[in-house]
Amino acid sequence: MQVPGMSFVKTIHNVTQPICRRGDQVLDESTASNGPSWSEAVKFYLRLRGNGRPATFEADVCRSANYLIDVIGDRNLQSFSRSDALQFRDWLVARGFAGSSVTRCFSNINAVFNFAVSEFALNITNPFRGVYHDRQAGVVIRKPIPVQDIRKVQQACRDLNDDMRWLIAIVSDTGMRLAEVAGLAREDLCDLDGPTPYLKVQRHPWRRLKTASSERLVPLVEEALWGARQAYGQGDGSAFLFPRYNRAGTTSANSASAALNKWMGEYVPDGCTMHSFRHSMRDRLRAVQCPSDITDQIGGWARAGVGQGYGAGYPLSILHDWMVAIADPNKGLQLG
Repeated sequence: MQVPGMSFVKTIHNVTQPICRRGDQVLDESTASNGPSWSEAVKFYLRLRGNGRPATFEADVCRSANYLIDVIGDRNLQSFSRSDALQFRDWLVARGFAGSSVTRCFSNINAVFNFAVSEFALNITNPFRGVYHDRQAGVVIRKPIPVQDIRKVQQACRDLNDDMRWLIAIVSDTGMRLAEVAGLAREDLCDLDGPTPYLKVQRHPWRRLKTASSERLVPLVEEALWGARQAYGQGDGSAFLFPRYNRAGTTSANSASAALNKWMGEYVPDGCTMHSFRHSMRDRLRAVQCPSDITDQIGGWARAGVGQGYGAGYPLSILHDWMVAIADPNKGLQLG
């Protein structure tokens, strides 16, 4: 059975036509004179914009590109019309795509189309730009986990005291992304017995980071510190903090998510998942009146405003104080 959107992914690198050059850009002869077809534009985009990007970047672009081929066909860019764009939107909606998925799909298509128009100096308008759709349709709102339920999970983690529960404990009191924790190396843990224990979130060959702001230092307090110490002391000789999820060259975050979410279901409200700890951390920091730019730095969230992009950020000691404060909300006002 042909899976929609997969045919082009398998053949993306099979470029066999003669090529010529425009500057340092490699183009086939037809493309250089008439502008590219959609599939040629996608290959060109990935060749120039995909360097250094994770495999998921190419897979996501190709998936969106193939959906368009499945619905409209692989045409020359100059032959696409607004009616094609509307037909494509209607197809996505009819197939049950959530609003966020439709947004991502159109974002990928617009990126490829706009890049090709610019690079090939095409005198055309992008017909996919500004197509309306309901961005909230079918979107599941992730819920934070109430603090009392977080405490239940943390106690259960101590009771079971194994590597899966150590990972949950770290996420529960840091708000880190699951993949960030699952892909930690032992050397990422620092000063575990010192006054300000912390871990380094940094890129690794086996686990990339979501954004540039994801690279950061995260203070370890309470159950996160317990989980980190337990995992570090397991002493099996592995360079990974959680070898279970790093056996195939890349961190198996999806595998971790499925197993951990299933186990947590007994302790948290319906609709809550491992990612809900991240939402809870933001609420817990709000509750102690932690400044938003400190919250962003702790969680690795993109910072709003040009000014916040300047400087190295807050020192670890300040971040640590605010993480300590969430264990006792009354301390938050003293720090403010």
